[in-house]
Amino acid sequence: MTRRALPLVLVLLAGALVGCTDPVAEARSTTPTSCGPVTATLPDTDVDPLDPTPTPALPVTVTSTDGVVSTVTDAARILPVNLYGSIAEIVFSLGLGGNVVGRDTSTTFPAAAHLPVVTPAGHDLSAEAVLALAPTVILADDSIGPPETLRQLRTAGIPVVLVAAEQRLDAVPGHVRAIAAALGVGAAGDRLVARIEGEIAAARTGVPDGPAPRVAFLYLRGTAGVYLIGGRGAGSDAMIEAAGGVDAGTAIGLAKFRPLTSEGLINAAPDVLLVMSGGLKSVGGVDGLLKLPGVGQTPAGAARRVVDMDDGVLLTFGTRSGRVVRVLADALHCRGPR
Repeated sequence: MTRRALPLVLVLLAGALVGCTDPVAEARSTTPTSCGPVTATLPDTDVDPLDPTPTPALPVTVTSTDGVVSTVTDAARILPVNLYGSIAEIVFSLGLGGNVVGRDTSTTFPAAAHLPVVTPAGHDLSAEAVLALAPTVILADDSIGPPETLRQLRTAGIPVVLVAAEQRLDAVPGHVRAIAAALGVGAAGDRLVARIEGEIAAARTGVPDGPAPRVAFLYLRGTAGVYLIGGRGAGSDAMIEAAGGVDAGTAIGLAKFRPLTSEGLINAAPDVLLVMSGGLKSVGGVDGLLKLPGVGQTPAGAARRVVDMDDGVLLTFGTRSGRVVRVLADALHCRGPR
């Protein structure tokens, strides 16, 4: 699925949760009182910057993933942008949030919420909006564009450093190190990687024993008539598996994102439906979701086992990933927050 065909995927999630009583309870819950619908919420949705704040050692010369060599001489005005919000999350976590001058629509954590948006048309950059902010360095990946805008910004003399766009937990350390290197704070990048890896490992260790729930991730945009199911390599599969679940789309042979069909969903037979909160709202909540073809005929639909997470967290694959895995595991296994 291309970036333009999936407008979209992301902008993703957050978590906290649940326990067990009546599986057909009508009300959604954020507390351990229901095995039915649950909103998973992070206890703290903001990033946690390194302390002490590192001082960039510049200039540095780096090679982008598209092969372009750039020299960064000034990190005083950083513009971190991509489809997922992960680059901004990393920059803020490195302790350089005070140097950030703008954001993409997927960067929604509180520390960045006041910044001007430079992607007014979904996830396409506005060259005018970017140039108005006079950034000294732009950090991005190939999930954002269009390419001609990036070329225009480079022609204007702004270093544009592209990093890899991979939606996997094991790719996060590489993203952090690449961004830290481009900003001249390599040692801080290593410190941040150690923290992230420790949090992810602790979250995996805390996954409950017992049968793994079969989980289908549905990407929903009811207002646009977009209904997709995730499979291997969609990103959602990595989070589901880390949280101790079985990705239902992967289990029936799906890859990336595919159109949602009643036959496919019934065949996937999920025990839990995982969605983004904005997507769930766009179809009219849990009741509206259950009206989509095939949903009510799944074990998850029959039990109203729907887990939703904020659009800016689940598929971000940034520095909060360990926290996301932890609360997602609690939600999928019908367990109260730890």
